[in-house]
Amino acid sequence: MDRDYTYGGLRLHCTEEGSGKPLFLLHGWGCDGTIFDSVRAFFTARFRVYTFDFAGFGRSEEPREVWGVEQYTRSVEAFARENGIERPILIGHSFGGRVAILYASRNEVEKVILVDAAGVKPRRSARYYWKVYSYKIAKRVLPIAIGRPRAQRMIDRYRAKTGSSDYNNATPMMRAILSKCVNEDLCHVMPRIAAPTLLFWGERDTATPLADAKRMESLIPDAGIVTVRGGSHFSWLDNTDLFLRVAESFLADKDTDGSPAGDETDKTE
Repeated sequence: MDRDYTYGGLRLHCTEEGSGKPLFLLHGWGCDGTIFDSVRAFFTARFRVYTFDFAGFGRSEEPREVWGVEQYTRSVEAFARENGIERPILIGHSFGGRVAILYASRNEVEKVILVDAAGVKPRRSARYYWKVYSYKIAKRVLPIAIGRPRAQRMIDRYRAKTGSSDYNNATPMMRAILSKCVNEDLCHVMPRIAAPTLLFWGERDTATPLADAKRMESLIPDAGIVTVRGGSHFSWLDNTDLFLRVAESFLADKDTDGSPAGDETDKTE
């Protein structure tokens, strides 16, 4: 069932399916809720699943000002309040992991699954800062030196050559939002996450490397890692069978000794 709601004057979209405990699916940057199509049926057979299109993606309107992780998280919190949803399970991939981290740090949640999640500010090389500041200087100086039309063509070519695909494919507003979000470090809120947390990660993830998962594991009090051997930033699509097996075990009701039946955290497959 499609569900549209309003936050900050924007029309935002999500779908609602299944029955049982609430579960939020939170997608990564450059995607929308349809990225979960291959696994949604698994979760809707067990839970009441809410699949969000974040503002600026899918069928949700683009923000009219530069949002950060805070605004994206508030938009999900507002939906939960309006619909009386308490203690949801959170599954966040990449950027959706940022939202899941912030949400879980200040709201009661049942459990959290972070899949190749962002949230640890990347370490930047001197080369990176050289590119960033060269680009900023060029944007200011070139229009004066060679005229705006020619300068814009040169700047566009440079951005296409050096920028990420997410950045290059975004609108100007979403580029500004991306630049803000990727520089937000959420390590300081991770110790506040009280819920059991599963970190599902690709061994060869280059966007959010495995070192980020290990950093999160050290900061989140009740966290464990499952690593997908050879997996990419989309590890849950690289090995969907493993992801669903691990998720089923992790999300199962506690057994008599108080631990999840078939717990597979801290393993590599």
